[in-house]
Amino acid sequence: MAAGMSRKISAASARAHTRRPKQSTPFRLPSGMFKKFLVVFFMGFMAWAYQAIQPPPPKICGSADGPPVTAPRIKLSDGRHLAYKEHGVPKDKAKYKIVYVHGFDTCRHDAVTDTQLSPDIIEGLGVYIVSFDRPGYGESDPNPKRTLKSMALDIEELADQLGLGSKFYVVGFSMGGQVIWTCLKYIPHRLAGATLIAPVVNYWWPGIPANLSKEAHDQQFPSDRWSNRVAHYIPWLTYWWNTQKWFPSCSVIVHSPAILSRQDLELLPRLASRKEHEVDNHFIQIPKRLVMK
Repeated sequence: MAAGMSRKISAASARAHTRRPKQSTPFRLPSGMFKKFLVVFFMGFMAWAYQAIQPPPPKICGSADGPPVTAPRIKLSDGRHLAYKEHGVPKDKAKYKIVYVHGFDTCRHDAVTDTQLSPDIIEGLGVYIVSFDRPGYGESDPNPKRTLKSMALDIEELADQLGLGSKFYVVGFSMGGQVIWTCLKYIPHRLAGATLIAPVVNYWWPGIPANLSKEAHDQQFPSDRWSNRVAHYIPWLTYWWNTQKWFPSCSVIVHSPAILSRQDLELLPRLASRKEHEVDNHFIQIPKRLVMK
């Protein structure tokens, strides 16, 4: 009897020990609440992303919160102002009247056709040069509706208001070269001649042989190739790409000396003493780290 009870107790005890303990149920949000959380998170992320890709509002020269106006300016037909600077001989005595278009990170003060030429040459040839701040640069108002054609029409209106005559010359330096292309396309009847100095090209131009364009594009630094791709394929992301700190940015924007040739580096000390020009609360100047000691 005792042995039977022992066997029964042992069997019951064995079954009790072999039963799996009840596992605690993990906490789960109700399905409806989880979906709401995802929606709120997604909307918050999209709001942050939208703010990140939007450039700050421009500070208009002459406005209450903007820099003062110090340059002569013309008022364009759409109400915007274009700041300019005249160089060389008086235009009423000039044989050659030139509109100079500056490049990236420069302004109307950087007309290389004036600053790098001997005054005797300018005087002897009778050269008049007018440089201007492109829309959004320096003391020129930004143009939120800017197009390729609008830049050429701005130049035509500048020439007309300054009385340069029916024909004039245009010179573009670096990224200013793209503006010269627009002048050749939209106002060719107003041009006496056009010059591009070290122009920046569009590697997707159909007029350039594909193999040549690819070869030139592949010679750039990886960061510059990515900057080109962003500007070409997703232009609405350009501002964020040029200001973000997560990935290497454009070499020109960060003033990397690696993009300069030996001859360029030898010329930098000549430019280091150039006058600083305040443009929209920042100075356009040659960074000190680029100047050879």
